[in-house]
Amino acid sequence: VFPDLNTGNTTYKAVQRSADLISIGPMLQGMRKPVNDLSRGALVDDIVYTIALTAIQAKQVESLEN
Repeated sequence: VFPDLNTGNTTYKAVQRSADLISIGPMLQGMRKPVNDLSRGALVDDIVYTIALTAIQAKQVESLEN
């Protein structure tokens, strides 16, 4: 947990770019339908992973509604 959005975003991007791992997010929670965000500097991989995450969330919502 970070004190503000700017600090959280800066830390997230630093870890994402320097670590040898896949980082997916940020994930928005508490919405009725799946919604996620991409920054202007998102790489193609970031976009693909976010789309996959959103699709998984949509499938989970769909299964809960049925």
